[in-house]
Amino acid sequence: MIVQGLNATNTDYVPSENEDFMNPKQLAYFKQKLFTWKQQLLHESAETLHHMQEESHAEPDIIDSAAHETERTLELRARDRARKLINKIDEAIRRIDDGSYGYCEETGEPIGIRRLEARPIATLCIEAQEKHERNERSYREG
Repeated sequence: MIVQGLNATNTDYVPSENEDFMNPKQLAYFKQKLFTWKQQLLHESAETLHHMQEESHAEPDIIDSAAHETERTLELRARDRARKLINKIDEAIRRIDDGSYGYCEETGEPIGIRRLEARPIATLCIEAQEKHERNERSYREG
């Protein structure tokens, strides 16, 4: 699927700090990036499910069985993290659609292109994120 604004002729597009922030081209770029990421996670999840169904036989050796169960538990945790990430991706796509994407939920300031490139689901600018993390550390230590 190609999101409106991005097509085969401009897939080389990379957002720049020199453009108007969250212009239609940037919004389309990030929407496509998020959609592609979501599709990748869904594909990996489907592969995991298929793999787990194929290997659902009982292990004859108790050590092999325990190792298999440990691998299965780790894989299920990874899939749960992926499920939560997909929810965050969906939330980011909704923010693109409602016009709030790219702006800090606390300050209303632009999050910044470089931060969104690194973490397209970001909801806080760097300053607000750092403040949030400092508060979390203080709370844990106190």
